[in-house]
Amino acid sequence: MRSLPPLTALRVFETTGKYLSFTHAAKQLHVTQSAVSRQIKQLEDYLGVPLFVRLHHKLELTDAGQQLLAKLEQAFNLMEVAVQELRDPNQRQKLNLLVPPTFATRWLAPRLAGFHRSFPELELSIHNSASEHSLFDCSIRFGHTAKPSHYSELLMLEQHLAVCAPHMTDKAQQLDKANASLLHILDQGERLPVWENWLQAAGMSDQVNVNRGMEFSTLDQVINAAINGAGFAIIDRHMITRELESGTLVAFSDIEVSGPCGYWLDINAERQGLAKVIRFSEWLREVAADSPTQAH
Repeated sequence: MRSLPPLTALRVFETTGKYLSFTHAAKQLHVTQSAVSRQIKQLEDYLGVPLFVRLHHKLELTDAGQQLLAKLEQAFNLMEVAVQELRDPNQRQKLNLLVPPTFATRWLAPRLAGFHRSFPELELSIHNSASEHSLFDCSIRFGHTAKPSHYSELLMLEQHLAVCAPHMTDKAQQLDKANASLLHILDQGERLPVWENWLQAAGMSDQVNVNRGMEFSTLDQVINAAINGAGFAIIDRHMITRELESGTLVAFSDIEVSGPCGYWLDINAERQGLAKVIRFSEWLREVAADSPTQAH
């Protein structure tokens, strides 16, 4: 059984904390100012901590009040959405997603027609950068480990292939030559060690100088450079499915390296129970499981 103070008191506090005024809260809630003050006093007695500092003609939240207000705003928002979904289950709903740009373009976007057929009532709003004004229902993140304080699920590990343009395959057998150009992807200003990992798996760590080559800030740039013959690249198979099928990129080695990074689905605790988040995460989990990870 849940141990909670009366919901009315929590609602009165949330409204008062938003306006920092007993008078404005009373008007918003259609009750008297004394009723608001009484509910706040009862809640403070229940919690055993003050929630407001009462100054002359002014209210300020205490640290405890600020902490409680932030959580209650999230909780009441979640309750409002849940009620709206039950009142009108067929209403169109927007799902706000934070997704890395290359993953969104190369993996997610080609599969969204299937999502729309399954869930026509959901509208997706896909962003590739966060801001303090953004509230995302869930995020897809590139990384090594689960995100603390979130529901965090690994969707797929990277499966790295050594690839190049078709006319470059003969030169690929001479990566140890000084004129073999390696293409590198940067992550937060640092080169990802994909070449080091692949060369170690291939037993070629001592034969190829990984310090040379070109650097790019996005994986799309690396892919386009490789397609146009600028050099050789180590790329996640999931991101170049179309290029491998069409032959615009070819694997010049059978060696494939799994991980260590991958793509994670992260959901804030307060968003997990939303029907739209559940639908999207179940669909995402299913299509990720069907995503090819081995050579045909």
